[in-house]
Amino acid sequence: MVKVRGVSKQYGGKKVIDNVSLDIAKGKITSFIGPNGAGKSTLMSMISRLITKDSGEILIEDQEIGKWKNSELAKKISILKQSNHINIKLTVKDLVSFGRFPYSQGRLTKEDHKHIDEAIAYMDLASMQHKYLDELSGGQKQRAFIAMVIAQNTEYVLLDEPLNNLDMKHSVQIMKVLRRLTDELGKTVVLVIHDINFASCYSDYIVALKNGVVMKEGTVEEIMESGVLREVYDMDIPIEEIGGNRIAVYFN
Repeated sequence: MVKVRGVSKQYGGKKVIDNVSLDIAKGKITSFIGPNGAGKSTLMSMISRLITKDSGEILIEDQEIGKWKNSELAKKISILKQSNHINIKLTVKDLVSFGRFPYSQGRLTKEDHKHIDEAIAYMDLASMQHKYLDELSGGQKQRAFIAMVIAQNTEYVLLDEPLNNLDMKHSVQIMKVLRRLTDELGKTVVLVIHDINFASCYSDYIVALKNGVVMKEGTVEEIMESGVLREVYDMDIPIEEIGGNRIAVYFN
């Protein structure tokens, strides 16, 4: 389990995360939702130790995150940031192979190749695995980066806006893959996601942030309520029950 206790972060005198506490359950999909500037990406970056917190505690398996060795943390938590830029010429398979670096240190074993091939298949990239990244569309690149994270084979998978640049088909595909990672492989997945309907259809738990604080957290049924969403997004959002899912009708 990941435990966040009284964590704060500020930039230029402004608190972007303000005394946040929450638990992230193992083997579940937890989605962070909220308006722009709510602090979602900052909170995720602190949980993965990409940025340091100003105060509070973050515990991974009951050990403070600052006490983890880099090499061991990389086998426990993987993260895909919102923007990824690689300036060297790589194929899809080269990129996915980077996910095995915490284990192989660049000397790939048979076990590494197994994880690489499985991740490529998971993301339906076999037909383009030998293409260079600069030959791919934005959505294809995004799928390749997610395959890299899957190949890392960590217990905790953190994804910041994983549906960026993706069309409807591949957005659904990725959410189904993440659902499989939790249901079949027992992974713990944490998402920053803008589309609250994807959060509703695929999450086990939702954390709604606004202005650096947790406004509300709970099950899909508890968060996908008009009153809760009005408080978070400052707009009236009717909820419809469609196909057993709670869908926010925010287009009008």
